[in-house]
Amino acid sequence: MDHMMIVLGFVIFLALAFDFINGFHDTANAIATSVSTRALKPRVAILMAASMNFLGALSFTGVAKTIGGSVADPAKLDNGVEIVIATLIAAIIWNLVTWWLGIPSSSSHALIGALAGAVFIGAGSSSINYSGFTKIVEGLIFSPLIAFAVGYVVMWILKIIFGRMSPHSVNKGFRTGQIMTAALQSFTHGTNDAQKAMGIITFALVAAGVQDHLEVPLWVKLSAATAMALGTSVGGWKIIKTMGTKIFKIEPINGFAADISSASIIMTATLLHLPVSTTHAITSAILGVGSAKRFSAVKWGMAGRIIVSWIVTIPISFGLAMIIFKLLDIFYIK
Repeated sequence: MDHMMIVLGFVIFLALAFDFINGFHDTANAIATSVSTRALKPRVAILMAASMNFLGALSFTGVAKTIGGSVADPAKLDNGVEIVIATLIAAIIWNLVTWWLGIPSSSSHALIGALAGAVFIGAGSSSINYSGFTKIVEGLIFSPLIAFAVGYVVMWILKIIFGRMSPHSVNKGFRTGQIMTAALQSFTHGTNDAQKAMGIITFALVAAGVQDHLEVPLWVKLSAATAMALGTSVGGWKIIKTMGTKIFKIEPINGFAADISSASIIMTATLLHLPVSTTHAITSAILGVGSAKRFSAVKWGMAGRIIVSWIVTIPISFGLAMIIFKLLDIFYIK
């Protein structure tokens, strides 16, 4: 029992490390537009995002339950804790690689792909709940497409309403509005992304027999929310630079449109208990807004590089988790 508690402690450490990395990897997306348009100073934006992420993380648990039980039943896995360790190490490695390269890839894709890969190699293909896994993947695939469409429509409407006004006046007004949308964006990020670490910790607790249900304990909520907030406070300047300047030249009205579009998609997913990629939602909304502004204004080469990272994240994290699990199986002291 003492050995298992030590291993569980290591799992919790890894999950909170994943959440911390998620904080500076993904939350940078939430404030990228407001920083790039100078609606908020970087330090102020980061502190606000950290606070709103913390509040969002404590507000909902539906996504955590989906993560904790939809891909596989942790109660039926003899080596569930080992599976979680392989999952988290693989997801962390991929997050750090993409962060270093400045590519806004999805922590959600990395975690889901790694969990499926670890279950596949550790417990067999029959242990994967394919209906639950498919539902999650469908949400991950369709949410960016919807975010692109919503971003395009919102920007198109704003162009009709404000097209004849002075650009200086319009940008001044929307620069103020961006403070609100950046806060909303950060809050919704917390409602969805922080729950993924909560779900994986709960998965490990059930797999280890510490609890027999998928309800998220209060200490898990507080720990995950704090880790996400601390990670956010570190910032993610590489990602901010990519999101704020390398897709297209964002003005305050564009940032407002992108933020309000992606936040609405993320919040809807949270209410439906679906884990979606906040990275994909935000990036797709920016692409939609840029297309509505002027299709040629979008730097489609950079957009293509981002999209490629989306496509390869699940298979790469799936394969990474398989390799790491096999290494653990050799060296893990049972």
